[in-house]
Amino acid sequence: MKIRIALIALFSFVLAANHANAQYRSTTTKATLNHLALYVYNLKTSTDFYKNIIGLDTIPEPFHDGKHTWFQISEHGNLHLISGNVKDQKHIKDTHLCFSVPSVEAFIPRLQKAGVHYESWGGEPNKATVRVDGVKQIYFQDPDGYWIEVNDDKF
Repeated sequence: MKIRIALIALFSFVLAANHANAQYRSTTTKATLNHLALYVYNLKTSTDFYKNIIGLDTIPEPFHDGKHTWFQISEHGNLHLISGNVKDQKHIKDTHLCFSVPSVEAFIPRLQKAGVHYESWGGEPNKATVRVDGVKQIYFQDPDGYWIEVNDDKF
């Protein structure tokens, strides 16, 4: 009988805690990433780059106007390319997208085959940077000059 009462009390506690947690989640204002948008000069060139060099998968494009490409970049996050930018915009390396791969060393031949220049954080051509936590990273630019970091997926 005591065990039965204890189990009922425990079950009631779990239900109450779940209800309180659900109420908190529905009222919290914490933001989550939906998408990143890049304004590009040539949509086809940029789409091919992110599809074939980075290896992203496209997802249905909601506007159906030929001026947008959408890619899945995480479970709930997307990359949105928008056509219409002027050519040759300058971008700094500090502002960049970062993608993780199982091995930077295995990824580099994809860049080399496509003729994409890569460098270390310090700008040394064809070199990688190894962060203090042991993660190897390289940097390169997409067709519009946006900087991209690719690093070893250590986390």
